[in-house]
Amino acid sequence: MDGIRVQFLAFDGCPLAEAARKELDAAVSEAGLAGYEEIDILDPETPENLRGWGSPTILVNGADVTGNTKGEGVGCRIYATESRVPETALILEQIRKAQPS
Repeated sequence: MDGIRVQFLAFDGCPLAEAARKELDAAVSEAGLAGYEEIDILDPETPENLRGWGSPTILVNGADVTGNTKGEGVGCRIYATESRVPETALILEQIRKAQPS
């Protein structure tokens, strides 16, 4: 699955980051990807286009896996799932959709 860029956006102390990371790890593994980029959205070196997302956020080729857009500021992000984070199946679906034809 060359050409697919997966990014995990979070900040230290985010209570849902670890649960989201576990779902992402499972999806990346199942998709056969080598890994993903983890970005601290509070780091002053983080590019402007990656700031303003809630934590945690998962981007596939720059698009949020849930279809949401970037907000105006950093905060904790809670998803409308039982686990309150994006689930493996959703992440995997977005990775597969991003696969070049």
